Amino acid sequence: MDDNKLRVALLEDDPDQAQLVQIWLEDDGHSCRHFTEGTEFVKHLRRESYDVLILDWMVPELSGIQALTAIRSDQNCSTPVVFVTQRDSEQDIVEALQAGADDYMTKPIRRLELLARVSAAVRRGVGGELRDQALLEFAPYRIDRTTREITIDGEPVALTQKEYELAVFLFQHVGEIVSRSHLLESVWGTNADINTRTVDTHASRIRSKLGLVPDNGWKLTSIYQHGYRLEPLSES
Repeated sequence: MDDNKLRVALLEDDPDQAQLVQIWLEDDGHSCRHFTEGTEFVKHLRRESYDVLILDWMVPELSGIQALTAIRSDQNCSTPVVFVTQRDSEQDIVEALQAGADDYMTKPIRRLELLARVSAAVRRGVGGELRDQALLEFAPYRIDRTTREITIDGEPVALTQKEYELAVFLFQHVGEIVSRSHLLESVWGTNADINTRTVDTHASRIRSKLGLVPDNGWKLTSIYQHGYRLEPLSES
Protein backbone atom coordinates (compact mmCIF):
# COMPACT_ATOMS: atom_id res chain seq x y z
CA MET A 1 0.00 0.00 0.00
CA ASP A 2 1.43 3.36 -1.09
CA ASP A 3 0.25 6.17 1.17
CA ASN A 4 1.52 8.76 -1.32
CA LYS A 5 -0.72 7.49 -4.11
CA LEU A 6 -3.96 9.42 -4.44
CA ARG A 7 -7.21 8.49 -6.12
CA VAL A 8 -8.36 11.59 -7.98
CA ALA A 9 -11.61 12.50 -9.75
CA LEU A 10 -11.30 15.29 -12.33
CA LEU A 11 -14.21 17.38 -13.64
CA GLU A 12 -12.98 19.16 -16.79
CA ASP A 13 -14.63 19.55 -20.21
CA ASP A 14 -11.55 20.77 -22.10
CA PRO A 15 -9.98 17.56 -23.46
CA ASP A 16 -6.48 19.03 -23.79
CA GLN A 17 -6.52 20.42 -20.25
CA ALA A 18 -7.92 17.15 -18.89
CA GLN A 19 -5.29 15.09 -20.67
CA LEU A 20 -2.53 17.33 -19.34
CA VAL A 21 -3.75 17.09 -15.73
CA GLN A 22 -4.17 13.31 -16.02
CA ILE A 23 -0.64 12.91 -17.34
CA TRP A 24 0.79 15.05 -14.53
CA LEU A 25 -1.09 13.11 -11.86
CA GLU A 26 -0.35 9.65 -13.27
CA ASP A 27 3.33 10.47 -13.82
CA ASP A 28 3.43 11.39 -10.12
CA GLY A 29 2.04 7.96 -9.19
CA HIS A 30 -1.63 8.86 -8.74
CA SER A 31 -4.73 7.52 -10.50
CA CYS A 32 -7.22 9.86 -12.15
CA ARG A 33 -10.81 9.35 -13.33
CA HIS A 34 -11.99 12.02 -15.78
CA PHE A 35 -15.52 13.46 -16.16
CA THR A 36 -16.69 16.06 -18.66
CA GLU A 37 -19.99 17.20 -17.15
CA GLY A 38 -21.27 17.92 -13.67
CA THR A 39 -24.40 15.76 -13.49
CA GLU A 40 -22.53 12.56 -14.29
CA PHE A 41 -19.78 13.59 -11.86
CA VAL A 42 -22.18 14.09 -8.93
CA LYS A 43 -24.06 10.88 -9.73
CA HIS A 44 -20.79 8.91 -9.80
CA LEU A 45 -19.74 10.29 -6.40
CA ARG A 46 -22.89 8.84 -4.83
CA ARG A 47 -21.37 5.37 -5.18
CA GLU A 48 -17.60 5.99 -5.40
CA SER A 49 -15.03 7.63 -3.11
CA TYR A 50 -11.81 9.50 -3.88
CA ASP A 51 -8.93 11.07 -1.99
CA VAL A 52 -9.33 14.43 -3.73
CA LEU A 53 -11.54 16.09 -6.36
CA ILE A 54 -10.36 18.61 -8.99
CA LEU A 55 -13.16 20.75 -10.43
CA ASP A 56 -13.42 23.19 -13.31
CA TRP A 57 -16.16 25.79 -12.90
CA MET A 58 -17.56 26.08 -16.43
CA VAL A 59 -18.65 22.59 -17.45
CA PRO A 60 -21.88 21.33 -19.11
CA GLU A 61 -25.09 20.17 -17.43
CA LEU A 62 -24.13 21.17 -13.89
CA SER A 63 -21.43 23.77 -13.24
CA GLY A 64 -18.47 23.05 -11.00
CA ILE A 65 -19.83 25.28 -8.26
CA GLN A 66 -23.24 23.57 -8.47
CA ALA A 67 -21.56 20.17 -8.37
CA LEU A 68 -19.58 21.23 -5.30
CA THR A 69 -22.73 22.45 -3.56
CA ALA A 70 -24.47 19.14 -4.29
CA ILE A 71 -21.49 17.14 -3.07
CA ARG A 72 -21.13 19.09 0.17
CA SER A 73 -24.82 19.47 1.06
CA ASP A 74 -26.76 16.62 -0.53
CA GLN A 75 -24.12 13.94 -0.08
CA ASN A 76 -22.33 15.29 3.00
CA CYS A 77 -19.00 14.56 1.31
CA SER A 78 -15.86 15.82 3.06
CA THR A 79 -13.39 14.85 0.30
CA PRO A 80 -10.90 17.69 -0.36
CA VAL A 81 -11.75 19.80 -3.42
CA VAL A 82 -9.36 21.89 -5.54
CA PHE A 83 -10.87 24.28 -8.12
CA VAL A 84 -8.91 24.75 -11.36
CA THR A 85 -10.63 27.34 -13.56
CA GLN A 86 -10.26 30.42 -15.75
CA ARG A 87 -12.52 32.43 -13.45
CA ASP A 88 -10.20 34.60 -11.43
CA SER A 89 -12.25 37.32 -9.75
CA GLU A 90 -12.10 37.69 -6.00
CA GLN A 91 -15.87 37.14 -5.86
CA ASP A 92 -15.53 33.79 -7.66
CA ILE A 93 -12.75 32.62 -5.33
CA VAL A 94 -14.75 33.61 -2.24
CA GLU A 95 -17.88 31.89 -3.58
CA ALA A 96 -16.01 28.64 -4.22
CA LEU A 97 -14.32 28.64 -0.82
CA GLN A 98 -17.61 29.40 0.94
CA ALA A 99 -19.25 26.54 -0.98
CA GLY A 100 -16.67 24.14 0.44
CA ALA A 101 -13.62 24.23 -1.84
CA ASP A 102 -10.30 23.66 -0.08
CA ASP A 103 -8.12 25.46 -2.64
CA TYR A 104 -8.50 27.51 -5.82
CA MET A 105 -6.16 27.75 -8.82
CA THR A 106 -6.59 29.88 -11.93
CA LYS A 107 -5.55 28.73 -15.40
CA PRO A 108 -2.98 28.44 -16.86
CA ILE A 109 -1.71 26.06 -14.18
CA ARG A 110 1.77 24.69 -13.57
CA ARG A 111 2.54 21.05 -12.92
CA LEU A 112 4.53 21.23 -9.68
CA GLU A 113 2.17 23.77 -8.16
CA LEU A 114 -0.89 21.64 -8.96
CA LEU A 115 0.69 18.51 -7.50
CA ALA A 116 1.75 20.39 -4.36
CA ARG A 117 -1.67 21.96 -3.85
CA VAL A 118 -3.47 18.65 -4.36
CA SER A 119 -1.21 16.90 -1.83
CA ALA A 120 -1.60 19.77 0.65
CA ALA A 121 -5.40 19.69 0.35
CA VAL A 122 -5.38 15.98 1.18
CA ARG A 123 -3.11 16.49 4.21
CA ARG A 124 -5.41 19.22 5.52
CA GLY A 125 -8.52 17.11 4.95
CA VAL A 126 -10.35 14.80 7.31
CA GLY A 127 -7.87 12.15 8.40
CA GLY A 128 -5.17 13.62 6.16
CA GLU A 129 -2.64 13.84 8.96
CA LEU A 130 -3.00 10.09 9.54
CA ARG A 131 -1.43 9.25 6.16
CA ASP A 132 2.09 10.08 7.38
CA GLN A 133 1.94 8.97 11.01
CA ALA A 134 4.00 5.91 11.94
CA LEU A 135 1.95 5.23 15.07
CA LEU A 136 -1.86 5.31 15.09
CA GLU A 137 -3.88 4.91 18.28
CA PHE A 138 -7.61 4.27 18.34
CA ALA A 139 -8.38 2.71 21.71
CA PRO A 140 -8.24 -0.20 22.24
CA TYR A 141 -6.28 -0.50 18.95
CA ARG A 142 -2.68 0.54 18.39
CA ILE A 143 -1.15 0.42 14.91
CA ASP A 144 2.64 0.47 14.58
CA ARG A 145 3.40 1.04 10.91
CA THR A 146 7.12 0.57 11.44
CA THR A 147 6.74 -3.00 12.69
CA ARG A 148 3.46 -3.48 10.73
CA GLU A 149 1.70 -4.69 13.86
CA ILE A 150 -1.75 -4.06 15.27
CA THR A 151 -2.42 -4.69 18.94
CA ILE A 152 -5.59 -4.74 21.02
CA ASP A 153 -4.93 -3.60 24.59
CA GLY A 154 -1.28 -4.42 23.98
CA GLU A 155 -1.88 -7.89 22.58
CA PRO A 156 -0.71 -8.40 18.95
CA VAL A 157 -3.19 -9.69 16.38
CA ALA A 158 -2.09 -12.12 13.66
CA LEU A 159 -3.00 -10.60 10.29
CA THR A 160 -1.98 -11.32 6.72
CA GLN A 161 -0.28 -8.53 4.79
CA LYS A 162 -3.47 -7.47 3.00
CA GLU A 163 -5.61 -7.75 6.13
CA TYR A 164 -3.16 -5.42 7.87
CA GLU A 165 -3.09 -2.94 4.98
CA LEU A 166 -6.89 -2.92 4.69
CA ALA A 167 -7.24 -2.29 8.43
CA VAL A 168 -4.73 0.58 8.29
CA PHE A 169 -6.52 2.16 5.33
CA LEU A 170 -9.89 1.97 7.05
CA PHE A 171 -8.52 3.50 10.25
CA GLN A 172 -6.89 6.26 8.18
CA HIS A 173 -10.36 6.97 6.75
CA VAL A 174 -12.29 6.47 9.98
CA GLY A 175 -15.85 7.76 9.78
CA GLU A 176 -15.80 7.94 5.98
CA ILE A 177 -17.65 5.74 3.49
CA VAL A 178 -14.97 4.21 1.25
CA SER A 179 -16.02 2.45 -1.95
CA ARG A 180 -14.94 -1.11 -2.72
CA SER A 181 -13.09 -0.02 -5.85
CA HIS A 182 -11.25 2.64 -3.84
CA LEU A 183 -10.17 -0.05 -1.38
CA LEU A 184 -9.11 -2.41 -4.17
CA GLU A 185 -7.09 0.28 -5.91
CA SER A 186 -5.41 1.62 -2.77
CA VAL A 187 -4.75 -1.64 -0.91
CA TRP A 188 -4.36 -4.17 -3.74
CA GLY A 189 -3.21 -1.78 -6.45
CA THR A 190 -5.61 -3.33 -8.92
CA ASN A 191 -8.05 -1.93 -11.42
CA ALA A 192 -11.44 -1.07 -9.94
CA ASP A 193 -13.16 -3.57 -12.28
CA ILE A 194 -11.45 -6.57 -10.65
CA ASN A 195 -13.54 -8.76 -8.33
CA THR A 196 -14.71 -6.76 -5.32
CA ARG A 197 -15.52 -9.95 -3.39
CA THR A 198 -11.85 -9.84 -2.38
CA VAL A 199 -12.62 -6.71 -0.35
CA ASP A 200 -15.68 -8.29 1.27
CA THR A 201 -13.73 -11.39 2.28
CA HIS A 202 -10.90 -9.41 3.86
CA ALA A 203 -13.29 -6.98 5.54
CA SER A 204 -15.08 -9.90 7.15
CA ARG A 205 -11.78 -11.31 8.37
CA ILE A 206 -10.53 -8.10 9.96
CA ARG A 207 -13.93 -7.48 11.55
CA SER A 208 -13.59 -10.86 13.23
CA LYS A 209 -9.86 -10.77 14.04
CA LEU A 210 -9.86 -7.19 15.35
CA GLY A 211 -13.24 -7.44 17.00
CA LEU A 212 -14.63 -4.37 15.23
CA VAL A 213 -17.90 -4.74 17.10
CA PRO A 214 -19.92 -2.59 19.50
CA ASP A 215 -18.48 -4.40 22.54
CA ASN A 216 -15.10 -2.89 21.63
CA GLY A 217 -16.64 0.49 20.82
CA TRP A 218 -16.25 0.15 17.04
CA LYS A 219 -18.34 -0.83 14.04
CA LEU A 220 -17.30 -1.85 10.52
CA THR A 221 -20.38 -1.54 8.34
CA SER A 222 -20.99 -2.68 4.78
CA ILE A 223 -22.79 0.11 2.89
CA TYR A 224 -25.15 -1.27 0.23
CA GLN A 225 -23.90 -0.70 -3.35
CA HIS A 226 -21.02 1.39 -2.09
CA GLY A 227 -18.38 0.06 0.28
CA TYR A 228 -17.47 0.18 3.96
CA ARG A 229 -17.38 2.59 6.85
CA LEU A 230 -15.35 2.10 10.03
CA GLU A 231 -16.58 4.26 12.88
CA PRO A 232 -16.28 4.55 16.64
CA LEU A 233 -19.52 4.27 18.57
CA SER A 234 -20.39 7.27 20.68
CA GLU A 235 -20.31 6.68 24.38
CA SER A 236 -23.70 6.51 25.97
